[in-house]
Amino acid sequence: MTKRAKTLTAQDLKRTLNYISTMRHAARNRLIVLLMYNTGMRVSEAASLRFSDVLDDLGEIKREIYLRPEQTKGGEGRAIFINNQLYKELQNYIRLYKPVDLGRKLIYSQKRNSDGFTPNTLCQYYHFLFKGACIDGASSHSPRRSFITTLASKGVGVRVLASLAGHRSIQTTMVYIDANDDQKRAAVELI
Repeated sequence: MTKRAKTLTAQDLKRTLNYISTMRHAARNRLIVLLMYNTGMRVSEAASLRFSDVLDDLGEIKREIYLRPEQTKGGEGRAIFINNQLYKELQNYIRLYKPVDLGRKLIYSQKRNSDGFTPNTLCQYYHFLFKGACIDGASSHSPRRSFITTLASKGVGVRVLASLAGHRSIQTTMVYIDANDDQKRAAVELI
């Protein structure tokens, strides 16, 4: 059996965000975590985002981000829906880091002459973030797994989950869904 990334609990997310609040670039780092946690995007998809993907022609935050085929793992474009929590986070981030060039990457890097995080550097960032926050077993895949598992536990159907995650097969989506003891207790009470 292959080891899967930890699904984050509400406490894990809170602990991670508290840890981030002590860091330099806290607004950017919050956005990195909440972007994937609230959309289920893959690391490569989040790293590919540019301000022009997130802002419309008037500079307003879009409620749907369209990932172009070249931005996705499967080579098929899809819509990413922005919930209210992420919308507010994006507002705060863009207020602090007003883009001069909409073609620049959304998630900046502090490295000189960098166009922003790459998928590899974003994976590394998550490794050090979760290590610093003392969240064992978590990785760059944890926010995505958490997104899918959280929605599944709230009754969202697997076909909708597969579409949101960009999976072609619901079997792939089902692998992402964790069942915990609280969910099992609630399930048996339905009898």
